[in-house]
Amino acid sequence: MLYAILCYHDEDMVGSWSKEHDASVMQKLSVVQDKLAKQGKLGPVARLLPTTAATTLRKENPPLVLDGPFAETKEQLLGFYLVEGKNLDEVLDIARDLGEANPGGTYEIRPVGYFNQGGTKA
Repeated sequence: MLYAILCYHDEDMVGSWSKEHDASVMQKLSVVQDKLAKQGKLGPVARLLPTTAATTLRKENPPLVLDGPFAETKEQLLGFYLVEGKNLDEVLDIARDLGEANPGGTYEIRPVGYFNQGGTKA
């Protein structure tokens, strides 16, 4: 089963990390990612740019386009993992490993159902 691990954290806190601290966290995460890749369980991983780069489309009549994130929250969605797991318990173990590499914040885990398996065409 495919699961999404959505990574939430305080964007201001993460943005205030020194380049050295950020590189250290990314290195620790890469250890977990490498292990998952070798096991054939790692799908796409994305680190999102800051919410200041976001654009929101509100589905009103007519639709409204806004600069910035949809809502002001304490924690922002900063990235995600797609992982293969036998069950939720296995994915919780993966999320715990990620949490040890990058303390703080929250991981939301959701099973993924395919809507359209098509890919992009060159």
